[in-house]
Order: sequence, then C-alpha cells, then structure tokens
Amino acid sequence: MRHDRFHGRHQVDGRQCHWPECEEAGEFRAPGERSSGFDGPGDYRWFCLEHVREFNAGYDFFRGMSADEILRAQSPLHGWERESRAFRPTAGIDGVPRWADFADPLEAISARAKNHVRSRQPAGRKDGRPVTPEERRALDVLGLALDCDRMALRKRYSELVRRYHPDRNGGDRSFETRLQGVVEAYQLLRRARAFA
Repeated sequence: MRHDRFHGRHQVDGRQCHWPECEEAGEFRAPGERSSGFDGPGDYRWFCLEHVREFNAGYDFFRGMSADEILRAQSPLHGWERESRAFRPTAGIDGVPRWADFADPLEAISARAKNHVRSRQPAGRKDGRPVTPEERRALDVLGLALDCDRMALRKRYSELVRRYHPDRNGGDRSFETRLQGVVEAYQLLRRARAFA
C-alpha cells in the first residue's frame, strides 16, 4: 500500500472503482451502505479521485435523521453525555488529585491508583507482624501478597533473578533496572521483622 500527495489515497493493485461503468482503480475510501455501529466499522466503497469528489459533493451524513437527532449529533458533547468510570473526575478511585504536588500528570494518576490498591489490601498481616510502607512497596515490586512467608519470598526472589539476570537473557541488559529493584526489595524484606 502506497500513499501520495492526495490525503486518503490507498493505491492497491486490482481494486476497481465502485462507480457504475468506471474502469479506473478504486483508491479512495467512502462510507458504504451499512454505517459503523456496535457490531463493527461498517462497509466501505472505493472510488477513483474523480468519483470520490462527486460522491463527497452529494454525501449527506444526516440523511434519514429527524431534526432533534440532527441537533443532538451536531452537539460537541454528542456521545459524551454519560460519565464513564474512566472519565469521572474521580476516575472511580478517590477525590481529584492535587495536581500541583506532581511534576508529571501521569505520576498523579499512578499515585492515585497505588493508593487505591493499598486501601484494598488488609491493614496488616494475619499473624499480626507489622509491615512498613517501604516493605509494602517491596512486596509490590516482587509481586507478593502481604501474608507471604519467608519461603515464598525466597522462591519469588530466585524466580525473578533468573528472569531478569543478563546471564539468563543472552546478555540482554535491558532488565538491569528491574533486576536492581528486585534485589533491593529482597534485601529489605529478608531483614524485615515480618519475615524473621
């Protein structure tokens, strides 16, 4: 497929213009009989440059709509009337973040999501041993539950070291920062009171 100076041109060998009795190549896409909807993008017709211009000159997007439907479709909010969970001010998590506290908006979003995950975790271990916020973060890095034991900690550490170490990845050093994070998390947790 090649593109040239005409926006929207798709040069594909063998596709003919859908205009009746036209022998030119169909290089420009136009809406078909079936419009897009919940079941897919709809049908397309392919025309040559001359016929796509003619088609576009007579195309009526609003054909078959009532006056109220046309007015609603022309509204800038059309399709956005209902709040979805992702576009609520709270994003389904908590209150709006204090954007001034973060240099990058993605950091604010990430902090909100992490706080949400932490709020859903149990307050402490079932055995009553305390876990600090740093130890919780280290457990997150290793992908372990709050109530895991020393044997599970050691097993997960060994598994992640094997996965990220360059000697196991054919010398690929792209996982060095992850490996360093895993090692630091393990060093913190192996000395923690919760795993003594």
